[in-house]
Amino acid sequence: MLKFSIRIKRTGLSTQSCITQIVKILYHLREEEIMACSERSESNGIRIVAELMAISARTAPKSKGEDFVKIMIIEGDDVAKLAYSMVEYGKKNQKKNFDRDGKNVKDSSSVLLIGIKDATTCGLNCGACGFNTCKELQPKEQAEFKGPQCAHRLLDMGIALGSAVKTAGLLNVDNRIMYRIGAVARKIGLCGWDFVMGIPLSATGKNIYFDRKT
Repeated sequence: MLKFSIRIKRTGLSTQSCITQIVKILYHLREEEIMACSERSESNGIRIVAELMAISARTAPKSKGEDFVKIMIIEGDDVAKLAYSMVEYGKKNQKKNFDRDGKNVKDSSSVLLIGIKDATTCGLNCGACGFNTCKELQPKEQAEFKGPQCAHRLLDMGIALGSAVKTAGLLNVDNRIMYRIGAVARKIGLCGWDFVMGIPLSATGKNIYFDRKT
């Protein structure tokens, strides 16, 4: 609530002119207040959608009914830190498009991280991971992630990602699954998961995640 103390005397303006000026001032203040309220509402709405996406990822089907999927919503300073670190990581390692995706993250309200950690094999000896038996699969820290991982657990993660973006799409929040987010999120300690990808979220007049300059 704003309070005004207005003196009409010695202004050289008529009472009616003063009232007109006051109305104009109040109108512009109200317009700014409405815009700020709208921005807060959109930001709050995106947070709610991120939480619903997390529920979709959590309830997505998992192999053998065993859940190794990890989920995290990041906002505010963590989003800014992630965006900056993505650009710097790309420069340092001469890796393409980390700057492009970093800008997308900078312009996003929230980021949803989805990954897996300490996922055991399904014990099927199916060979899909590249080994003849599940016992041979021993994940080790690699360039950006820890692997190899059981193919069925990777499918679980993929289904969780798909379920999450499905929910975002139904609720009209722009998004895109990005591997680069996950790689840098691990590097800067936002999460300690073995394999992770990120979904930035935005609600603007134009989807910022497509038609991008490479």
